[in-house]
Amino acid sequence: MAKFAVFIDLENCGAKVSTLDSVLEKVKIRGDILLGKVYGYTDRFSELKEVLLSNTFTVVPSLRYGIAQKNNADIQLVIDALEVAYTNELIDSFCIVSGDSDYVPLVGKLKSMGKFVLGISRSEATSNIFLNACNEFQFLEGVSRKAAAPARKGRKTASGEETVDENELNKLIVSIIDEATGMDEMYASELKGVLTRLRPDFNEKAYGCSSFYKMLTKLSAKYGDIFVKNDNFNVMVSLNANMEGAEVHPQLTRENWKEAFAAQLGAYKDGGFERINPSILKADILTTYPDFNERTIGFKRFSDVMKQLEKDGLVRVEMDDQRTMLIKLL
Repeated sequence: MAKFAVFIDLENCGAKVSTLDSVLEKVKIRGDILLGKVYGYTDRFSELKEVLLSNTFTVVPSLRYGIAQKNNADIQLVIDALEVAYTNELIDSFCIVSGDSDYVPLVGKLKSMGKFVLGISRSEATSNIFLNACNEFQFLEGVSRKAAAPARKGRKTASGEETVDENELNKLIVSIIDEATGMDEMYASELKGVLTRLRPDFNEKAYGCSSFYKMLTKLSAKYGDIFVKNDNFNVMVSLNANMEGAEVHPQLTRENWKEAFAAQLGAYKDGGFERINPSILKADILTTYPDFNERTIGFKRFSDVMKQLEKDGLVRVEMDDQRTMLIKLL
């Protein structure tokens, strides 16, 4: 199991509770977070206190002085990451939430020490050099795409605290298995370990099951998204290739595509994003509408879709310094 140190540039992260939760969830699926630091903290980020404290993060405040204040935070992050790499033998993986090319030498040094580096950043602020230098890279918009899903009210436990309902639990389990790199199936014990890292208050009895195995078989029978088998007393869980019982995917047509795109763009705005890469938008549309094709809604290329959205006043198409297309949310 990977042991992570996480370093977050709050300005790059967007400083939203939902976004920060999504970042931490992405890391926890891959391993334990042993150490975390956030940089650039000010009083305007006070809504983050609960999630930072509950994940035992250390806060590095932002001291506003001089024109090089951003560089000061960047340098501090590099110093802290190298100190951890040299002094903490338990940590074998690093997550850097920033897309600045200034961190490329740090990534190179960490990799030369045998460390795994996961990079996460907004698409508009990501340097291609930094992206390619990391062992793995995730765009923040993709990490946070769950913000577009409507919130569901969970059931209450005996103590009166709410927990996610069965549908949300099923989605979380599917996400964990899907994120398990290079694995077609997982041991149920390993799956439960990841689940409890993400939801420390998880208890199968809250779902009316006396064991984790019974809860998995219940979800498998009800939703059909996972397949559970008992192999010589080892319970294995995988995604159901047939997806029997899965809901039919919605379709985009010439009549409803604008509404769907507007909803996804609205989710980005709610997440604190101002600009995104069109490839992120297309990936998220395909997640909800797997059969999406530009021609079915009357366009030859995805760039033509962007131009229509610009005409409709939903976005403005821009080019960054690397001549990469970005769309500004209006």
